[in-house]
Amino acid sequence: MALIMYSIPGCGTCARAKREMEAEGIEFEERNVHTSDEWYREAAKIGVTVPIFIHEDSRVEIGWRGDSGCLFQ
Repeated sequence: MALIMYSIPGCGTCARAKREMEAEGIEFEERNVHTSDEWYREAAKIGVTVPIFIHEDSRVEIGWRGDSGCLFQ
């Protein structure tokens, strides 16, 4: 499984994370929680802010490099 990033449109932290990961060559799957009920439920089990990252080793990380992100509920 690749790195998964749960996000929402208009979240500056999500946009920054995406830009920086692309610039650093980090491969990831972006899951916009506003476009899929399934992805929304998956993210809601973890937290209430995005970005949420699920790493290949199943480790969960909320926020990006010190920024907590945006509420999605």
